Amino acid sequence: MKPEHSGYRTVAGTVRLGSVVYGIGVEIDDPDGWVWTLVEALDGTRTVPEVAALVAAAHPGVTAADAVQAVADLGEAGHLEDGAAPAPALSAREVERYSRGVPLLRWLDRGPRRSAWEMQERLRAARVLLIGLGGTGGYAAQALVASGVGHLHCVDPDRVELSNLNRQPLYREADLGRPKAEAAAQTLRALNSDVATTSERALVDGPGRLAALLGARREPYDLLLLCADQPPEIRRWANAVCLTAGTPWIDGGYKGPLASFGVYVPGAGPCWQCLRTGEVERRDLGLAPGQEEDAASPRMPWNPVTAVTAGLSGLLIAHAALALLTGAPPMPAGFRYGVNLAALEDPDVQRFPRRPDCPACGTPPTGDAG
Repeated sequence: MKPEHSGYRTVAGTVRLGSVVYGIGVEIDDPDGWVWTLVEALDGTRTVPEVAALVAAAHPGVTAADAVQAVADLGEAGHLEDGAAPAPALSAREVERYSRGVPLLRWLDRGPRRSAWEMQERLRAARVLLIGLGGTGGYAAQALVASGVGHLHCVDPDRVELSNLNRQPLYREADLGRPKAEAAAQTLRALNSDVATTSERALVDGPGRLAALLGARREPYDLLLLCADQPPEIRRWANAVCLTAGTPWIDGGYKGPLASFGVYVPGAGPCWQCLRTGEVERRDLGLAPGQEEDAASPRMPWNPVTAVTAGLSGLLIAHAALALLTGAPPMPAGFRYGVNLAALEDPDVQRFPRRPDCPACGTPPTGDAG
């Protein structure tokens, strides 16, 4: 039994696993008590046949085959790992560095897996492209590098300014005037030299430039993180480019007190355009005919932000990235999620079906045969 999933028997006689965490924890009826005997026996010191024999001996009404099937069910549900799994293919330095993060991955994981270290190995093999090294991108990059992503390539056109320092974690006063890509790479390499961190000072000024960045290396990127909010069309470009390349991508940012992110996987669920269209159709801004949308949500020369809203958006992006790269927890594609600091009890969730008529990912109409 995974340590984080170790269970207990309630006063009602049921067995609870998963540390009573919503989305992970389960409750199993156990009127005869044999499930609890099974759970206690799964302590990593016995083989499956030995566990089955122990349960069958303690509960005559339960066969060894019943116990073996129960072990298989618990494993399929993600509550078990193999106590005899081989040591991870990581250095002793890496094992120590990630020794606190891997147990959380193991806790979040809900699929059958021999060892939680498989997820860290998968993360080490991952290649990620990150666009935008401001507040959102800085926190996302910092979290991914600390977590052990294998290769992170960062792109940003700007230089560090004093007004950046209230929410952009990769820069210091001594960096004022330096290219962000250069300063950020230096900070990230100092954080974790086991990660290949590269950077590039470049402006994404069109879909062609984004496609070139995504396909610039021999080995394809596993994931694109879009943390820039300019130019305004950049999300539409990313959606089109990633659909063509088949590359999963995540975007995110902040708008006043709302910090949010979206997850998109080509071929699995709705794309960014599907969600955008669905949200526009859903909301009712009460605008007069011809009145611009900015009247309801005005644009300012700069977006009001603190380290809290920037950090939330960047760390939410990093969480989604780790989930896509490792599978823990399972991350469904095609949704947006936001935290509203003005009303924590009311998270913003956008889920819409894929649209057959979507101009980006929909099926194009076929012409009549001539």
